[in-house]
Amino acid sequence: MLKRFGTSAIGALTLLGVSSGACGSTGGAGGGTGIKNPAANWQHLWDEMMLDITIIGVVFALVIVYLLIRYRRTRPDQEGSQPTLSTAASFGWVLIPVFLFMADDLFLAARGWTLWNDYRIVPANSYEVELKAAMWSFNFKHPNGVEESGTLHVEAGTPVVVRMTSADVVHSMFIPDFRVKEDSMPGRVTYLWFNPDKPGEHVITCAEFCGMMHSSMHGKVIVMSRDQFHAWSDAEKAKIATANVEGGKS
Repeated sequence: MLKRFGTSAIGALTLLGVSSGACGSTGGAGGGTGIKNPAANWQHLWDEMMLDITIIGVVFALVIVYLLIRYRRTRPDQEGSQPTLSTAASFGWVLIPVFLFMADDLFLAARGWTLWNDYRIVPANSYEVELKAAMWSFNFKHPNGVEESGTLHVEAGTPVVVRMTSADVVHSMFIPDFRVKEDSMPGRVTYLWFNPDKPGEHVITCAEFCGMMHSSMHGKVIVMSRDQFHAWSDAEKAKIATANVEGGKS
């Protein structure tokens, strides 16, 4: 019976490894040589990992239930006996499951590493914004000199790269909808980029504990159509020019 169970278990684990590999080979939107939408690829990898964890969990649960029923004590004075395994069988029971599960883990890790390396390549036509994080706000500066705090206006359809640093402690800009997060640190410039493909609003939050008001350090990305964004940008630039003129008169 133990031998038959061992054969069945090994067969199930082998099937698990094959199914995981098949699921992972499908790839996500924007895969291949470049990344058109990092969020879609990160989400695809997350879905793959959740699927693998679910399959593994179900297999283990079924095996445990089978063992509990098949080898349960049928009378109070019953004592079980443990067959002696050969050296080859002992190594097999240890190494085969380890290799199967490690193969799945390494596959997902390799997918994540490849995606990360691709994601770090910023598209050539990106709109570049400067960020100086400080307790407890995100302060953005656009290429035309327009500044805003807590809110970042961007154009739909244009990749956005945020070059960031910190005025005090370590902060972390996290935009959940775009699946991107990066630390900002004093004396160092880091970056993240995302692809806002359609108009809408998206939450920004600090994902690194940065003091007593850490929970209040949040904001939003406002994605606008091309015409709306340029109208907003021109209006903000006009305000700066007017303020400069009035400041010069005074």
